[in-house]
Parts: sequence; structure tokens; C-alpha cells
Amino acid sequence: MPRLTLLVTSPRLPAGLLTRDAWTALQSAGAVRAADLGDPTTAAIAASGIPIRAGAADARELARSAYDVVWVGSPDGDPGLTDALAQELSALDDPPEVEVLVGSWDPPGARLLDAVVAMDALRSPGGCPWDAQQTHESLTKYLLEEAHETVEAIETGSAEHLVEELGDVLLQVLFHSRIGEEAENPWDVDDVAAGLVAKLVRRHPHVFADGDAQTPDEVEAAWEQIKAAEKPERGEDDLLAGIPASLSSLLIAQKVLDRAARRGVEVTPDADLGGALLALVAQARTDGVSADAALRDALRKLMPY
Repeated sequence: MPRLTLLVTSPRLPAGLLTRDAWTALQSAGAVRAADLGDPTTAAIAASGIPIRAGAADARELARSAYDVVWVGSPDGDPGLTDALAQELSALDDPPEVEVLVGSWDPPGARLLDAVVAMDALRSPGGCPWDAQQTHESLTKYLLEEAHETVEAIETGSAEHLVEELGDVLLQVLFHSRIGEEAENPWDVDDVAAGLVAKLVRRHPHVFADGDAQTPDEVEAAWEQIKAAEKPERGEDDLLAGIPASLSSLLIAQKVLDRAARRGVEVTPDADLGGALLALVAQARTDGVSADAALRDALRKLMPY
């Protein structure tokens, strides 16, 4: 009996990067069909020397072929083809064997490539006029807003909301990276990712090198030492160095107290209102609670819904 193979591939991988089974099916088929010879995967197959006939998917022809056929799926998934094939095959007394062969699949994180492409389209000529006029400065408020909305999603415990808000934060990263491509000294999202990977590797020697940190406390202590070596201009006694002034005062206090504890520095609050607030943050830290989150939770309880 003839065999009909529906070859499914990922448009997010380099064209022609197929499994051995996929290449074997293509080489042994009586005919290879595809919708568009201009599609990168189809073009790569044709370039390998395998003849391909292009044309719209004809379910009747595919179902009634007298020899083995491989249909190379289109990036859009060939809408309606499977339903039409099912109808044609069910009408045959002796239908061919049908196989769906996955020739390549998305690795983890592959959809990030789609996000980069979409952002590029929005920013490029013919895209969105609003997106085209944005700058790093004009987007600052949105980055802050999306970060706060993400925190809200975490604290309210909504997974669906959290996924959405993290997507909005990712949009800001992609947006700024796309703008960076147009700078006098251009940089892009790959530079951002490369810098992140280098930092993660550098600051996790217990994972990527010969570091011996075994507990979370040891990891934090090592992290502090590595950061100090990276930024020697910051004084050891400067507990505020590198902390953004725009951060919530409660979060700044928490970070200062964390640093002081790691460095063995004693912090004694003054006997005034500010000192009393700092003492409350210190008590929250001792209790393992974020004072900033606790205050937000108390305010949330005042809402009438």
C-alpha cells in the first residue's frame, strides 16, 4: 500500500535541519509535494537534490496517489488540509497508510524568536507609527508600570495574570533592544542576552566552575564578593551604592539591611520617625517578611472588593 507522509517542521529552526527519519522519508518517497518552493524548508530540501512539485494542497490527489508521497507542511500548518484528507480517506475502500512525521521541533525558548520578529516588524518602516516614535526615555514609565503590575500578579496568586504581565515586561526588553539597534553604537537583543549569560556564569561559580557554595547563605555571600570585585569603585562601607533611588523606600531599606547583615555591619536606627520605620523594616526582615509587600497587602485589604 502507498504511504502518505505529512512532514511537520519548525519554522523557527534553520531550514534543512531535519531528523534522519525525515530525510529518509524524503529520499525514498515516490513524490515530494509542497505548497511553496519559496518556503525556506522546501527550498533547502530542493537544494539537497530532492525534486519537489509545488502547488496548493489537493487532499483528493494526496489521498489517491498510487505511490508514496511526502507532503512538506507549510509554516501556517496548511489550514483545512487534515480535515479534507480525513474526508477523502474515509471515502476510500482501501485508503493509504498516513503518517505524521515530525522532522524538527521547537527547542525551549523558540517562541522568543517570534517575539523578536514581531517587535522588529512593529518598529520597522510600514509598521506601527506609535512604536516607531518611541525612545528609551518615553518607554521608562511603561517599564516601571509593567514591573509593578507583575508584582501585583504574583501577590494575588493569578498564574494567568502573571503570564500576561511577564509578557508585557518581556515586550519592554525587546522594545528597548530594538531601539538599541538604531543607536550610534548599535546593540541588540543578542547583546542583552549575551551579557546576561556571561553575568550568570560569572556569578555562579558553584554551578559553572569550581566554586563550593552549598547553601543559599553561602551563595549570597559569594555573590556579594563577586559583585564587589566587579565594581571596586564602590566602597565597602557604602550600603546604598548601586541601589536605584527610584526604588520604593521600603525596598531600599530592606536591601540596605540585607547588605549590612552580609557585611557584618551593625545598623542602629535613630530615635525619630524615620528610624522607627527602619526598625519596622528590620523586624519584618527578621520575621522573613517583606515590609514592602506587607504594606501593599494591608492596603489591598482596604479595597471595597
